Amino acid sequence: REIFQAACRRRGIEKCQLLDAINSWKSTRLIVLGDTIVDQYAACEAIGMSAEAPVVVVRELEHKNFIGGAAVVAAHISALGARCDFISVVGADSTAELVRQELAIQGIGDGLSTDPSRPTTFKKRYVVENQKLFRVSRLEEHNLDTEVEDQVIAQLKTLAPLAQGIVVSDFVYGVVTSRMLDVVHELAEEHNLLLFGDLQCSSQVGSVTRFKKFSLLCPNEREARLALQDKDSGLEQLSQSLLQITSSERLVMKLGPEGFIAYDRDTDGMLSSQAFPALSVNPLDVAGAGDSLLALFATGLASGQAMMPTAALACCMTALAVQTMGNTPIGATALRNSLEEIMQG
Repeated sequence: REIFQAACRRRGIEKCQLLDAINSWKSTRLIVLGDTIVDQYAACEAIGMSAEAPVVVVRELEHKNFIGGAAVVAAHISALGARCDFISVVGADSTAELVRQELAIQGIGDGLSTDPSRPTTFKKRYVVENQKLFRVSRLEEHNLDTEVEDQVIAQLKTLAPLAQGIVVSDFVYGVVTSRMLDVVHELAEEHNLLLFGDLQCSSQVGSVTRFKKFSLLCPNEREARLALQDKDSGLEQLSQSLLQITSSERLVMKLGPEGFIAYDRDTDGMLSSQAFPALSVNPLDVAGAGDSLLALFATGLASGQAMMPTAALACCMTALAVQTMGNTPIGATALRNSLEEIMQG
């Protein structure tokens, strides 16, 4: 907390400024494009070891579903008070209906297209006493066919004139195609939109360098090193190389339990950076922390805020996101209360 407060003092960031920023988000509208995922958490109790093989035996007690992937980025944006439209592809299955119901409940614009050739991506995590044992995924990774791709592009063209920015949350399951990115750039130029990008490749293969000329990129250190094939450079050089190769304006380098470093440019194009710590000492569930950070940065920057005050709010946002099991959207009220607590004294 002291490190966070010192970073705010260094940047001249005051609590009243951040609280005013939160109140300004109601006039902001964003489009989120990316992969729909439904995360199911199955709470279990351990029974013991199997007599037939060296495996743990558990009994499932209950389960709970959460919308995840790019869908939870949209949910966070909506919960923060901004308007949001979600464009994605789902399967012709009951999981897709669950997603549609959740979008309606949260007031998110439904821009879902149906692809019968793939199931809605579904991930089930088995948890014993808040410890994840393993995950089972049901998904397809092939690229969209032209007909479904055309439907997604039509949605983008319809909604772009109404928005201030487009958020691309790519989990590399084939939904975000190269043609789609070309259209995103055309629309951004035509309607003066900001572009925010995050490409996650924990168990998939992808490169954040496919996002060119974005307003903001949000990779973690591992993703950046994989993209640049660079395991030796320091963080500063790594970050500057990524900005140069992608011709992007700003960058957030996520460092897991060490927080993140925010990179911004001044009016002369000079790069400056500020490190922000991880405010949660004992996180319960770190899955989805990056999604909450992307949502906050997109909402803040699209509303006209500066980079570093937005980064301070994103720091508070991620601390809230890791305190609960599963992807629960963080609302503006919870963020205000957290900010009051963190910046007191």
